[in-house]
Amino acid sequence: MALRRLLRLIELEPRPEEPRTDWGLKLALDDYTAGMANQPPVSQQSDSRSPAPAYGLVRDGVILEARNLTKRYRLGTRDVDALRGVSLQVRRGEFVALMGPSGSGKSTLLQLLGGLDRPTSGEVVLDGEVVSHLSDAGATRLRREKTGFVFQFFNLIPLLDVYENVALPYTIAGVDPRHGDAAARIREVLELVDLQGRERNRPDQLSAGEQQRVALARALVAKPAILLADEPTGNLDYATGGEILDELWHSCDAFGQTIVLVTHDARAAAHADRVLVVGDGKIRDEIDLGRRSANRDAGPLIARLAQLGL
Repeated sequence: MALRRLLRLIELEPRPEEPRTDWGLKLALDDYTAGMANQPPVSQQSDSRSPAPAYGLVRDGVILEARNLTKRYRLGTRDVDALRGVSLQVRRGEFVALMGPSGSGKSTLLQLLGGLDRPTSGEVVLDGEVVSHLSDAGATRLRREKTGFVFQFFNLIPLLDVYENVALPYTIAGVDPRHGDAAARIREVLELVDLQGRERNRPDQLSAGEQQRVALARALVAKPAILLADEPTGNLDYATGGEILDELWHSCDAFGQTIVLVTHDARAAAHADRVLVVGDGKIRDEIDLGRRSANRDAGPLIARLAQLGL
């Protein structure tokens, strides 16, 4: 297949000095390889095999839990504790922000929550499955079935157009993205992120904001149980970043999408229902903002952070 050959041509291994840069494309290759291993031809499949919906207005029950997570790295001759006993819960349909300065441990925590890395000790439970106990193949399966990822770097495949990039989760699952429910869902998310009419454009023909919208649509298209976003507005200007945050909030408010957002920006965190302040590898504080449909002003959050000395 052309897509298989394309993915093999792209260098996906993260560089040691930039360990987060290529996560999105690495995920695409891992999931594609695992997902296609035992798939029958697309012609033998029906649209009933499309990823199962997770959207809904039910916002009850814990979907994600961290239990006393620790993460220790070896740096030269010394050990560095990135996380020091973190526990948290995220309920279905909730928008939670992990906020803290660089080096606080928030991105490490997100990687553990999404099964991208394993904790030194402790457990991650996603929708009833203990992620940290799964094999690599099992973690890949769980990511493919339950999670969507959005990163600071857009991680689009440059030789694929907008439609093909958004359709990648269906292609991974062996579902024909040009017909039936899959095609309808792709059109739906392209409308959500305001990219109608840009389906045939390739990434180099898009602005930075449009590329991040493609990445967001790709993450949402399979209706994941949870969306994990790591600094998704970090490479965007103020106005465009605000638009991406509004689209994230709308997917949560209108469709019940569960979201965990990593950010150092109070304006971004103010879109969340609840903010967990991360520092020195621990949860330092929890700030309950509630669901606000109109005024998502960051002022109250900034005032609270100032009380914490942040």
